Amino acid sequence: MGNGEAAHGRSSGALVQSVDRAVTVLELLARNGEAGITEIAGELGVHKSTASRLVSVLEARGLVEQLGERGKYAIGFGIVRLAGAATERMDLSRLGRPFCDSLAAELGETVNLAVRDNDVAINISQARGTASVTAHNWVGQRTPLHATSSGKVLLAHAPVEDQEELLAEELERYTARTVTDAGELRKDFKLIVRDGYATSYEELELGLNAAAVAVYSYDGEVIAALSASGPSYRFSRRRMREVVGAMTVAAKELSSQLGYLDV
Repeated sequence: MGNGEAAHGRSSGALVQSVDRAVTVLELLARNGEAGITEIAGELGVHKSTASRLVSVLEARGLVEQLGERGKYAIGFGIVRLAGAATERMDLSRLGRPFCDSLAAELGETVNLAVRDNDVAINISQARGTASVTAHNWVGQRTPLHATSSGKVLLAHAPVEDQEELLAEELERYTARTVTDAGELRKDFKLIVRDGYATSYEELELGLNAAAVAVYSYDGEVIAALSASGPSYRFSRRRMREVVGAMTVAAKELSSQLGYLDV
């Protein structure tokens, strides 16, 4: 074996060893929940400086994260990106609940997370804010796609053939404000995709306004809609900008946890 081949062999061996050590670190964190550099070094049988360099690389890729300054390390959300299609099996309701709670506390309004089921939207998580005036529980409720902010977001990002199939039907008018004209809804879909949010001003119920933004899965598909709703006298068009801004930030973070990178 020549010098070049010998060097290549050593390089390949070192690479395999590094990969093996990285996997060992991830398995350790998955098993124990968290671990410090000293514990990681002991598991690998290496010096703490070597363990620290390895963990730094994993942290830079989002595969591990540090719990506080100079704290222990835990599995990072970058792992979700590697899970690929497995993210669809994640409990979206459980993962989205903290975001609903946080937004409800910040906005004082009712916040819902909804997914599309053919021609309806189904709310899978809800949190009520301190200013909420209704005790209505939307979880598990099937709501129309064309008359709700969540439904509009989900339909606007659906395949065109799905949109056209729904628009070919006679759409129910829930209030005088419900949009049932196919041409007008098509225009709305384009604006929703362009602007990043949808609104509903008393289209499902009189006195109820709402806004929603999209939540993306790892592959860039819209997997859910995050919405906030409240009474029309308080949930005004002017306040809508504040609400949409807060929800957009939350939806981006939730999408990131689902493995979506382009946020």
